[in-house]
Amino acid sequence: MSLTPEPAPTPASTPASPTETRRSASRTPRLLRLCFAIFTFEIGLFLTVFPWVEIWSTNYFSGWLPALEHIWEDPYFRGAITGLGLVNIYVACAEVLRLFRRSD
Repeated sequence: MSLTPEPAPTPASTPASPTETRRSASRTPRLLRLCFAIFTFEIGLFLTVFPWVEIWSTNYFSGWLPALEHIWEDPYFRGAITGLGLVNIYVACAEVLRLFRRSD
């Protein structure tokens, strides 16, 4: 019997290598970024097209405040909403490009 401590027994299964751990950890943020890019693109496409469709003026919000109905029908307001949609599309495209540049 010795007074020096003995090392603890190691488990039968070996832990994953650091590269495998990094790969599985890096897949989740990539998937989230891809989902974010798809969602942002869809919202941007909707905001770009919907203000110019006829159903735009027959929604809940235009009848909710009749005093603001003239603003709702204003082409400049519709253009501002379309501009927000184009910004969303730009952000989605930039995110996809950044995602594929880092995967190389």
